[in-house]
Amino acid sequence: MTTFGIVRHGQTEWNAQKRIQGRTDIPLNDTGRAQAAATGAALRAAQLEHGAWDAIVSSPLSRAHETALIIAAELGLSSPELVPALAERAHGEIEGLSFAERTERFPDGSAVPGLETRDEVLDRTLPSLEELAGRFPGGRVLVVSHGGVISSLMHHTSGGEIVAPGRMIQNGSVQEFRWGLGGLQLRSVG
Repeated sequence: MTTFGIVRHGQTEWNAQKRIQGRTDIPLNDTGRAQAAATGAALRAAQLEHGAWDAIVSSPLSRAHETALIIAAELGLSSPELVPALAERAHGEIEGLSFAERTERFPDGSAVPGLETRDEVLDRTLPSLEELAGRFPGGRVLVVSHGGVISSLMHHTSGGEIVAPGRMIQNGSVQEFRWGLGGLQLRSVG
């Protein structure tokens, strides 16, 4: 069974402003860099109990890649491999909007042009995780990605239930998943 520590990137200015980023490539801010360093330090401390990480991979978006670089340095890992399938969920015409602006422009139930569905997110991310599990059987792999990807994976592994009602996936948090014979399983929420 391969263990994945799936990390949400550190904070960006759009996160701080509660704007929807999607595929818009917004860099980390200073808080985000500090969050990445703190996540790396926590992962390093946890290695004594859980074992070392074998590799780190990342979405190609700069906020995830920089987070992965900071964590890799904390853990003494090689530079993260970029995996395009781990990029954030495309949010189409709501990218750049605040959550209030999104609700005003596209009330509940309104179709959002360009919004990638959860199934589309899974169709690209699950094969990439399966491929990583095949490359690191029984290993431990850190994956730095995005809230939309992580929530889609959590939704999938819980059978469509909301895993943490009313709780956003925090910047710098680590969710543990395992890949085994039954596919992907959620083990813990960070």
